[in-house]
Amino acid sequence: MNDYYQDLGVPRTATEEEIKRAYRKLARKLHPDVNPGKEAEEEFKKISQAYDVLSDPEKKRAFDLGADPYAMAGEGGFGQGFTFSDVMDAFFGAGAATSRGPRSRQQRGQDALVRLDIDLSAAVFGSDEELVVDTAAACGTCGGSGAQPGTGTSSCNVCNGRGEVQTVQRSFLGQVMTSRPCNACQGFGTVIQHPCFECSGQGRVRTRRTLKLRVPAGVDSGTRIQLTGEGEVGPGAGPAGDLYVEVAVRPHSIYTRRGDDLHCQVELPMTAAALGTTLQLWTFDGERELVVSPGTQPAETLTMRSLGVTHLRGSGRGDLIVHTNIQTPTHLTPEQEDLLRQLATLRGEERPAGKLAPMEKGFMGKLRDAFKTR
Repeated sequence: MNDYYQDLGVPRTATEEEIKRAYRKLARKLHPDVNPGKEAEEEFKKISQAYDVLSDPEKKRAFDLGADPYAMAGEGGFGQGFTFSDVMDAFFGAGAATSRGPRSRQQRGQDALVRLDIDLSAAVFGSDEELVVDTAAACGTCGGSGAQPGTGTSSCNVCNGRGEVQTVQRSFLGQVMTSRPCNACQGFGTVIQHPCFECSGQGRVRTRRTLKLRVPAGVDSGTRIQLTGEGEVGPGAGPAGDLYVEVAVRPHSIYTRRGDDLHCQVELPMTAAALGTTLQLWTFDGERELVVSPGTQPAETLTMRSLGVTHLRGSGRGDLIVHTNIQTPTHLTPEQEDLLRQLATLRGEERPAGKLAPMEKGFMGKLRDAFKTR
């Protein structure tokens, strides 16, 4: 039996990736299209067989244990090559009665998940984004067949293309016929004699591509957008799975989102809160007027309708909620102090008694930055 590790020039501790690289290197050197001649052809067949064994976990395990990797006999049980599952097959009608035939090399690919970071403005109105993804795509060298160009697959001479083998064994139940996937072709019914050195017979390779994505208005962190058929291409260039894009909204320096409402804080001088004023506020819709009524109190909320986030499902938008933060003046000049004392006298507040009041937990403490008036 050949030493497949020696044929590929790798140690027995070689990883799957090291085995794949060694095979690709030798395949480019020895392929008949590049290096014609009987000797090179035989060497190419030898490394192809070595890669077929060492890239398959079951065959590699059998070879490492000193067994023939293409042997079909099972391991101990109720007789030589007879296992407990064979007994269950006999009882419940499995085995030959459930012959499935060769399985397709084409299999559906796995779904993929990527993250997309967007600004809060994109969540409010929606946006067009470019998404760079690394997924498996059909191999351009072999077109997904897994075989070197100019070659193909051949019928397995062990199972004669059926993809499975049947054995008749004697046990305490009598003679039992069982069916098992063919170890020589892994149940495909065909064998790739010359695997593609680009994809190593898988029919797919890793590739990076750019997708255009329309992010709908109203998305929030954790929202997932499904792109059908944009996931991993399956083995044998099988149908692609789906791509799921999970949205993450970046924190904003001014606005905080709660549901579909936006919250911010505005700082008002004591005089503006007492007398009332009109402010020009920047919003995602541009400049808007905010009317502050006379006598506005600290932590009071002012609502600006339909200036929040667009509803993801349904029509309309949330509101913009403005929280007031009243500033008490400090570092007064003598003239300013005199004016305030006059005001206190007029209001009878020279020595206000004051009173106890319950504590209130407002929204102000949760906001990061103050919204400065213009």
